[in-house]
Amino acid sequence: MAKLVRLKDIADRIGVSTVTVSKALSGQKGMSEELRDKINILADEMGYVPSVSRKVGNTVKSYTLGVLISEAYMSEYSSFYNRMHQQVSQIAMDRGCFTMLEVISSENEEKKVMPRIIGDGKVDGAIVIGRMGEGYLKMIKDESNIPTIYLDFCNHKGDEDAVVSDSYNGAYCLTNHLFDMGHKTIGFVGTILASGTITDRYLGYIKSLLEHGHPFIGDWIIPDRDLDTGVMDYDRFFTLPEDMPTAFVCTCDITASMLIKKLRENGYKVPDDISVVGYDNYLYPGLCDIKLTTFGVDSYEMGRNAVINLIRKISGERYRQGITIIEGHMIEGESVKRLN
Repeated sequence: MAKLVRLKDIADRIGVSTVTVSKALSGQKGMSEELRDKINILADEMGYVPSVSRKVGNTVKSYTLGVLISEAYMSEYSSFYNRMHQQVSQIAMDRGCFTMLEVISSENEEKKVMPRIIGDGKVDGAIVIGRMGEGYLKMIKDESNIPTIYLDFCNHKGDEDAVVSDSYNGAYCLTNHLFDMGHKTIGFVGTILASGTITDRYLGYIKSLLEHGHPFIGDWIIPDRDLDTGVMDYDRFFTLPEDMPTAFVCTCDITASMLIKKLRENGYKVPDDISVVGYDNYLYPGLCDIKLTTFGVDSYEMGRNAVINLIRKISGERYRQGITIIEGHMIEGESVKRLN
């Protein structure tokens, strides 16, 4: 269990008294705004949660946060976004807020139907988990002007607040690891431009290839899903090239598990014949019987930043605007073989 963060812990880190920390967190006067912001930011970073008595005694307002997810991400295998939604809900509850989930159908997204929880005024702000169409997001912004945070994607227009993982650097590190393990021919599995996340991971893979002086081979870029809908299709995609590389970087763990299945159906053993790395460090139970080498995404920290930023945005407080990038870490499994 995580250690309970006390006022004294925050005070010791900054070098002030516990009374000063208490005043800053409760909004009392008697200090500079710079010091108040510093204390509040550190409290969030340390995971400080006010006690029930403090919440009742102060004028901390409870908000209802809407969570919007496309139905394309809610299939039986999309466990990563299911976990992210659960974490967001728990983090919001820990901060005295509640969440309402609405799954957006592809039809409503195409017809630009306003989410009911927003149209009916049931939520104070919204977190959108996973990319949706730019036209649909623009409609929500223009017609409701509700405070919104994007989670696990951004639109790169410079006018949004978003929390994303470091997909570019993560795929770069995974590809470098394969080179370090002796691999010289490395492919990529993922439909480029199907999402910003996939494209960023592809670009990280390409950067590693360029730095190691290895050419780009078009046949080794294998699509895994429909470009327009983003839906994975094992039968339509995952077509293996005739001239096989020794390793593949996959855009996510689910893609990696499907690739491993395809490789085995074609007589290849993982990792004896072909090495495979995934991404996310989260896989639906039973999809893969081998522990993947992957890149762990800190989904809890992403959710925590999204909730904190949205609460501050709703209340009119200063918050971290723009795109927040949360780092991850590589996790070595059993799906990569060292070559001589």
